Amino acid sequence: MYCTYFVLHLLFILGNSHRNLYKTSLELRSGTQYMNLVSVLVCTQEDLNWPNITVGCHCINIKWQKYGMESKKVQHRVRFVEINANNAGQRIDNFLLSQLKGVPKGHIYKIIRKGEVRVNKGRIKQTYKLQYGDIVRIPPVSLTAKKAIAAPGLSLLKLMSESIIYEDASLLAINKPSGVAVHGGSGVSYGIIEAMRALKPEQKFLELIHRLDKDTSGCLLIAKKRSALIAVQELLRNRQTDKRYLALLCGVPEFNKQKVTAPLLREELKSGERFVRVDTQGKESTSFFTILERFNNAVLAEVKIITGRTHQIRVHAKYLGHNVAGDSKYGNYACNQRFKEKGLKRLFLHSASLSFTHPDSHKTMCIKAPLSADLETFLAHIK
Repeated sequence: MYCTYFVLHLLFILGNSHRNLYKTSLELRSGTQYMNLVSVLVCTQEDLNWPNITVGCHCINIKWQKYGMESKKVQHRVRFVEINANNAGQRIDNFLLSQLKGVPKGHIYKIIRKGEVRVNKGRIKQTYKLQYGDIVRIPPVSLTAKKAIAAPGLSLLKLMSESIIYEDASLLAINKPSGVAVHGGSGVSYGIIEAMRALKPEQKFLELIHRLDKDTSGCLLIAKKRSALIAVQELLRNRQTDKRYLALLCGVPEFNKQKVTAPLLREELKSGERFVRVDTQGKESTSFFTILERFNNAVLAEVKIITGRTHQIRVHAKYLGHNVAGDSKYGNYACNQRFKEKGLKRLFLHSASLSFTHPDSHKTMCIKAPLSADLETFLAHIK
């Protein structure tokens, strides 16, 4: 019974240490059923009898939300799911990715092609968009998981909580910190969206409406309803939003206002890194630069973008001959070093405001994200 006491004591400590940020749960298992886990307690005591559950002590796991180290197998049973308003309009492949956690996208497509996934008892294609009231058959899946899922740390959760600048029943906006990816992947275990889901476990639907580069800070929108996600993304596609950034540009531009329409071509290097350059074969791209304040060998500019191409502002700034300060990919090394010595430790690019029609009220709203304290301090230093 020593093992039992130890587990209960650990749960008490974990459950009360960070009550506002986490909920702990105890998983007791025997056989192959499991959940994601943060800690595994190993001992050799005989089976313990708990109310309605009989398990071995070596199978006691602690679960924090839905994050932690992934177990060796991902298993699912056949399920029938009725589509509600939150999922209506979503593609079937994306819906299955959210339902079959840990299952590779390639396998999702395979079970759709084989007809194992059915909607209203019929076969569908991976591009099928779900309708309200559809009945989706999700087949059993058993795969070996290949990697671990790390849990967002307490410091990141605290940062996310402090970064929320607007929230209502449909939308949530944060002042995204620089240096944090918007989502996990490509060597990043977790990002903004994973952290927000951990911070708000009661919220069943949370999805990114758009993206910002990892090193860019500022206004980032997250949908709390699928209807809001679809509505605002439609506005973005139709260029019916107003997106404005603040950027510190190297050098002394002769212009006060400048429109840039250089087409941008995105390439992917062998390493998987994305690189964008001006090219006549690229996509149309439009940026408006307006000088707000002039410094010694630098200017603070407001940049309004009509299109939202990858690295658009950074590449257009380079095209003008006035790179964004602190840009390690497209920037000017001498300029970056000079400002680094004066205290600039990051890319000076900030999404300052985003105006759009609210999906519920249908009124125009403008969400503003103030500059971080470090950038404000830096600007004061170079005046």
